[in-house]
Amino acid sequence: MIRALPASARTAVPWKNGGGVTREIAAWPEGSGMDDFAWRVSLAEVAADGPFSAFPDIDRTLTVVEGAGMDLTVGGERWLVNTRYEPRDFRGDVPTDCRLLDGPVVNLNVMWRRGAGSTAPTVAVVRGRLRLSASTLVVALDGTAEVAGLTLQPYDAVQLGDEAVLHAQGRAAVIGLPMPADAPLA
Repeated sequence: MIRALPASARTAVPWKNGGGVTREIAAWPEGSGMDDFAWRVSLAEVAADGPFSAFPDIDRTLTVVEGAGMDLTVGGERWLVNTRYEPRDFRGDVPTDCRLLDGPVVNLNVMWRRGAGSTAPTVAVVRGRLRLSASTLVVALDGTAEVAGLTLQPYDAVQLGDEAVLHAQGRAAVIGLPMPADAPLA
């Protein structure tokens, strides 16, 4: 089973703190909101300096996919995030402030609620051929990718319920998701 998640079907939604916009790719449970998701994957557009939204009891993985990057202050500690396609983990409930290095960025965000599953999602950015397990989300980033008979353009995604093979001509994010074995794909 597969679930196609085209970029063209996503709507821009203001951040929780109103400081930018995000486009949700997928979340679990299906139809959950910002206060009750177990995990959530989105693309966030950061156009200006300012604080990140606070997410109590949430852990995050942020990957810059467009732009020069950011100078973050996470819990008082400086993090220079200036390499594209390099996932960075941090706690969503720690005060985080952002200063853009050279204009807007787009970030792939993976968030999960602590204690909501047996494991946290895994995030890797890959190129080439890779065998994928079930309960995987693939997001094409800077080129096309083929998986489960679908061709993905940049920011298109597919959620897999069965094993498949990925052929990524550009970079693709491969996100291993903690899903119950009997969870249906919508």
